[in-house]
Amino acid sequence: MLKRWFIASLLVLVAACSADLEDYAQTTPSFELFEFFEGETQAWGMVQDYTGKQTRRFDVEIVGSVDGDTLTLVEDFSFADGELSQRIWTIKNQGDGAYIGTADDVIGEAKGKEQGNALYWEYEMALSVDGDIYHVTFEDWMYRQDERHMFNVAVIKKFGMEVGKVTLFFVKR
Repeated sequence: MLKRWFIASLLVLVAACSADLEDYAQTTPSFELFEFFEGETQAWGMVQDYTGKQTRRFDVEIVGSVDGDTLTLVEDFSFADGELSQRIWTIKNQGDGAYIGTADDVIGEAKGKEQGNALYWEYEMALSVDGDIYHVTFEDWMYRQDERHMFNVAVIKKFGMEVGKVTLFFVKR
């Protein structure tokens, strides 16, 4: 009986801690994805495994261009171990704060929505790790701090279980 009560309490606690995009509806400044990323942006971050251990560090130079309802982001990554890589995102504004995006290593389409100062972005990615490719899900939460700064925390999941986390800090130039 005590075990059932404990499990039920734990489930209620986890559900109560889940963030919902609507929680940010009244926050400022407005996220405005296209406005933030148009032009040059610098970012730096880290990857952590499921235990919280830092496994990689990186810098990213981003150039964004807007053409109508489409944002193109060219992201040039430089990892602390010397690896260089590039990802090019094509993001389409669907209206009402909704977006869809594609990139070479994204499987299908990424889907996102912004409200207030937050954007939630979810996608499946073919992630290369030590020469092997893993299909994982990214659940990104981005938070606009002010005119020039943004935070991003992405949970990486495999089979619905968290296997890692990416934390990024952005500065608009």
